Amino acid sequence: QWQLVESGGGVVQPGGPLRLSCAASGYTLNYDIRGWFRQAPGKEREGVACISMSGGIFNYADSTKGRFTISRDKATNTVYLQMNSLKPEDPAVYYCTARRYSCSPSMEYEYWGQGSQVTVSS
Repeated sequence: QWQLVESGGGVVQPGGPLRLSCAASGYTLNYDIRGWFRQAPGKEREGVACISMSGGIFNYADSTKGRFTISRDKATNTVYLQMNSLKPEDPAVYYCTARRYSCSPSMEYEYWGQGSQVTVSS
């Protein structure tokens, strides 16, 4: 069964960086669109960023633009979310996702990772 396995979450000080990784085990035809979502306590899940197979990038969360960068390594089928200048409003469970055809800020992704907790604390 095709799975998305996340790693890299943890505790970071305000202003610090953190990188999340999402490795895809196996291969499922055409599920090449990869995204990151996050959900903070008491809030709705929101799209953060998405990347297409050709490298096209969509940044959905205004609060993370300029600080978070999505990238992918096609050779290892791994997607990354580099988070810089982390703020007190960034803590959440971060999920990597996959779908077909095109990026979307909606939650219509067929595959989801298990979630990685990101905590910002001094």
